[in-house]
Amino acid sequence: MTQSPTDAQSRRLFSWLWRGYLRRHVPLLTVALAIMAIEGSSLGGFSLLVEPMFDQVLVGGDSGALWLVALAVFGIFVVRGVASMAHKVLLTRIAQRTAAHIRADLLSHLMTLDTSFHQKKSPGELIERCQGDVQAINQIWATIITGVGRDAVSLVWLFGVALSIDWRWTLITLIAAPLLVVPSYLVQLYVRRSSRQARELASRMSTRLDEVFHGINPVKLNTLERYQASRDAALVADRVEAEVRTATWQSAIPALLDLMSGIGFLAVMLYGGAQIIDGEKTVGEFMAFFTAIGLAFDPLRRLGSLSGKWQNAAASIERILGLLSERPTIKSPATPVGAPEGAPELRLEHVSFAYGDMPVLHDVSLTAEAGKRTALVGASGAGKSTIFHVFTRLVDPVSGEVTVGGVPARDIALPDLRGLFSVVSQDAALFDESLRENILLGQEVSEARLKEVLEAAHVADFLPQLEGGLDAPAGPRGSNLSGGQRQRVAIARALLRDTPVLLLDEATSALDTKSEKLVQEALDRLSEGRTTLVIAHRLSTVQDADNIVVLDKGRVVDQGRHDDLLARGGLYSDLHAMQFKDAPGGQSK
Repeated sequence: MTQSPTDAQSRRLFSWLWRGYLRRHVPLLTVALAIMAIEGSSLGGFSLLVEPMFDQVLVGGDSGALWLVALAVFGIFVVRGVASMAHKVLLTRIAQRTAAHIRADLLSHLMTLDTSFHQKKSPGELIERCQGDVQAINQIWATIITGVGRDAVSLVWLFGVALSIDWRWTLITLIAAPLLVVPSYLVQLYVRRSSRQARELASRMSTRLDEVFHGINPVKLNTLERYQASRDAALVADRVEAEVRTATWQSAIPALLDLMSGIGFLAVMLYGGAQIIDGEKTVGEFMAFFTAIGLAFDPLRRLGSLSGKWQNAAASIERILGLLSERPTIKSPATPVGAPEGAPELRLEHVSFAYGDMPVLHDVSLTAEAGKRTALVGASGAGKSTIFHVFTRLVDPVSGEVTVGGVPARDIALPDLRGLFSVVSQDAALFDESLRENILLGQEVSEARLKEVLEAAHVADFLPQLEGGLDAPAGPRGSNLSGGQRQRVAIARALLRDTPVLLLDEATSALDTKSEKLVQEALDRLSEGRTTLVIAHRLSTVQDADNIVVLDKGRVVDQGRHDDLLARGGLYSDLHAMQFKDAPGGQSK
């Protein structure tokens, strides 16, 4: 028989789940399956006891058999209860570990992907993949294992009991089973499609919430609460419809099973009832058969619903496999060379770069001399930040050569290359952890060294103001700190990293005068003995730079020291005049 595409795909998806994650838990799974088999067998044992319960005790009046049958029934339910509890505990342990492994692998993989990938995928969507999709997978495989280990065993025992009583009755009960084949196949196809739509809507909802919560201040300032709520409500309505459609079709197979059961019971009642009236069968035999078939319907219904539930999980597995199939284009070289020692020279030679079809850098050549301070100035969009990304290989140029200490950047292993740089930017990225964790970032340093760094970065100046001091929470994205305080924490990080290259990206542009002075002092101390590359809009902060590179629309249009650039005129002189035209003597206001 030809295998359907859905079956083949399902096998592939479950094979990934088994080989990648479940196989490592084989010992615990084996124990859980054995316990589930005991629980499943208990139903068959109970149905076997029904015949003597009626024929010997209730009808025959055998008081001696009464205690034996009653104790046997009690024992079966005790075993069933203990087995049910034990296998649920084991499966929960395996399920949680499996979900943790999938989530960790997915997060680790996502962090290896290029910046271009993360520019196309919103954080909300990726969070939903790591949380919602993993949870959907985790729920279904445990259900499948339970179905195989408990419900399938129950069916074998219960139908075995039914067949031992009368095979004709059993066949009559299953007379409507062939009616399920085609509807079941169609339902699987529809559930996979509707589940995929539901998961996509869940990602869009997470994206919307991520945007609202991260932009809560602009939402409030522009009175967008009602607008954003209506957009979210529309997504929620679509999600509800998708989930209802999925649930409707998932419940179709159990409903068809009930229809089949009704037809089977009608037929066996008419056929078997006549035999009992004629004295060919006993009441005990019929009740034992009726009990076995009746108990079989619950596991049969659960097994019947597995196909629909699996299609739901398969949609999530497909989405996760889609992410795992993504590959970074920026990689470490196969045979890397060692990173240069000391403060290196940074050089771009005829470098061009574009984001898709949008060119950003055009034949850029510049040199940041070793141990000196080089500034990049120009209007927004001139390509200044892109130059930082090129040096650190967050992006690779379309053409040209990038060297660090005379070594091509592509020839250095990525961890070694990025280990040369410390970055202090206008938007210091802080985590919702304590200040201590935000500064150390997993490093182990002595308290004396930490104290030295805190004083050098002027973090020690504001610690007494915080309840908890260094162990005070920074808040989401550092919201418990002012802009100047966040910058000083970022500088403390850079001091601890103690790298030979320092990249400063608008590090003081958003600060008030007092905070700017403190931060600038810390930056000056930090840049001593390091190759420093500075992006600045405030020209007053780079007048003392050893070299100023002037960029315009992705091209280097001039470079030199401050006085030389002013004397030559040109774009730098125009920018300077715009910033200081109202200040006497050319000094900053």
